Amino acid sequence: MTEQRKTQLLVIGAGPGGYAAAFLAADLGMQVTLVDPEENPGGVCLYRGCIPSKTLLHVAHLLHEAKRAAAYGIDFAPPTIDLDRLRGWKEKVVGQLTGGLGQLCSRRKIEHIRGLARFKGADLVTLATPDNQNLELAFEKAIIATGSRPLVLPGLGGDSPRVLDSSGALQLDTLPQRILVVGGGYIGLELGSVYAALGSEVSVVEMLPGLLAGADKDLVRVLKKRLDEEFAAIWTNTRVVSVEDQDNGVAVVLENKAGETSQHQFDRVLISVGRQPNSESLGLENTRVQIDEQGFIMTDARQQTAEPAIFAIGDVAGQPMLAHKASHEGRVAVEVIAGHKVAFDPAAIPAVVYTDPEIAWCGLTESEAKSRKITHKTVRFPWAASGRALSQNSGDGMTKLVIDPESERILGVGLVGTGAGELIAEGVLAIEMAVLASDLKLTIHPHPTLSETIMEAAEVFFGQATHVYRPLKKRP
Repeated sequence: MTEQRKTQLLVIGAGPGGYAAAFLAADLGMQVTLVDPEENPGGVCLYRGCIPSKTLLHVAHLLHEAKRAAAYGIDFAPPTIDLDRLRGWKEKVVGQLTGGLGQLCSRRKIEHIRGLARFKGADLVTLATPDNQNLELAFEKAIIATGSRPLVLPGLGGDSPRVLDSSGALQLDTLPQRILVVGGGYIGLELGSVYAALGSEVSVVEMLPGLLAGADKDLVRVLKKRLDEEFAAIWTNTRVVSVEDQDNGVAVVLENKAGETSQHQFDRVLISVGRQPNSESLGLENTRVQIDEQGFIMTDARQQTAEPAIFAIGDVAGQPMLAHKASHEGRVAVEVIAGHKVAFDPAAIPAVVYTDPEIAWCGLTESEAKSRKITHKTVRFPWAASGRALSQNSGDGMTKLVIDPESERILGVGLVGTGAGELIAEGVLAIEMAVLASDLKLTIHPHPTLSETIMEAAEVFFGQATHVYRPLKKRP
């Protein structure tokens, strides 16, 4: 017999977008049901993505700092890696965060059901639960927040236990001697950095001419110089022809731009070529919800789909696939449902690559400004002129601003160096608030800090930077 229930708001998926939406809806007095396969909220980000990867990247950073400490006159004995204890630390962090979210869910009196939802219509879903209950849930409004999963490339050894996706790589079951990372995007470079720090010989192959296609080349150049020292090889303009599982490892054939092929042997291969939205198997064909050719659920600026009672947020609703973007979209969807006049229309969404050094940017990149023929002026402040950066051996970093030369508005901000991800929020705020270069220049930043490189980059625009000499060129 099928049990039938009702709820005011159904949220499908408990990742950073889903649980943020559910929590705000409960705070606004709505009756909320949150459906997700996991025991506690958190989604891929907390269980198999952002948090475990950043936990391991922190360990990698410590190992890099220990290695570089010789420059300061401090020598450490070679570190020993205990994978069991390292995994335990990672799992402790994940457990603490997801457990805390579970408590917050309970305190807000949100009904949390473990299971998978499938639409039977515009106001009804069936739920597949771990204990095989027959359950139907009627709803007034629904928010789809089912996220994404690693993209699988057909024919590249997907059935082999030696071929990993990003989730598998985070398990750290073993520490391979040689690992190939397929894909030079942020996930591949972050995980490659972890394995290199732990002692693996890491190689990266990328089809495009350079790494991190979305970032400006001058920022990537600083990172690549460091990665050239950490990684065994970085092949760009190169594609993977075949991946064959063998008794002694994985045989990989690569082909470069000239059509020349080469054969290599690895213990593990990490496929990191992007993610795809989890929009299938939801029964959306039983609704008016529309999906584009890439599998993303189509929404308007209010996160509303073609089915008025159904909203979609996060990775499943389109690029960029970022947790903080999902959280904000979730809050917008809930406010729309609550009757508020809101829309998701950010001026800037920050992106951060948590490598060593970090890269972060927001707003208009210099590459975009050039390709779109937008009038702009780019100014840079080298961290080699920053006392704080030099004191922590980060003199290869850089801060750059993309500025409208007429209005002097900040259009974009880019950073590469230690803590770039922590610094980028000032740039986001500057763009959202239509800040002028003079506003940044006149804002007193503490000294010595890395944050003052943003102030000094603004000073460069006026030819008045204290710690670099960049005379202002007179306009014709």
